[in-house]
Amino acid sequence: MKKTMFVAGSVEDPRTCVCATLRKASRAVTQAFDNALRPSGLRATQFNILGVIWGSGEATVTQLTKRLAMDQTTLPRSLGLLERENLIQTVPKPDGRLRTVKLIPNGEQAIKSAFPLWAEAQKRMVLAIGTEAWALLGADLDRLVRQTGEVF
Repeated sequence: MKKTMFVAGSVEDPRTCVCATLRKASRAVTQAFDNALRPSGLRATQFNILGVIWGSGEATVTQLTKRLAMDQTTLPRSLGLLERENLIQTVPKPDGRLRTVKLIPNGEQAIKSAFPLWAEAQKRMVLAIGTEAWALLGADLDRLVRQTGEVF
C-alpha cells in the first residue's frame, strides 16, 4: 500500500484534523466541568440538558436536539436517564405525537444547586481562555455549528 504524502501543517495534514482537534478540546472541557459539577451529582451533559429545559419551561425532543445540537438517538437515552432519576417528566399532549419534557421539583432543585458549581467552572474556563478570546471563539463555534449542516 502506497502512503499518500501530505504537506506538514497544511489543511491536508491529518494531524491538523478539525474533527480530532475539536473532539479533544471538547473531552478536556467536558472533563473539567464534570469534575466541577461532581458534588451536585450531575454531569456536564445532564446540566446542559436540564438548563435548556429550565430556560424553556417545556421543550419537545426536536427542540432540544436542535438547541443542543445532539443526535436524535442520543438525546432520548439521556432524557430517559433524567426521567429515571426523577428530574424531568414527559408531558402528554392531546395529539400524542409530540414528546414534551419539563423539569419537576427534583430537577429544579438539582439545577439550582449545581448552578453555582457550574458558574465557578465557567468563570475559571473563560479566564483561562481569555474573556475576549472566548467571545470570539464562542461566536466562531456557534457559526460552525450552524454552517456544518450546510457544508455536508
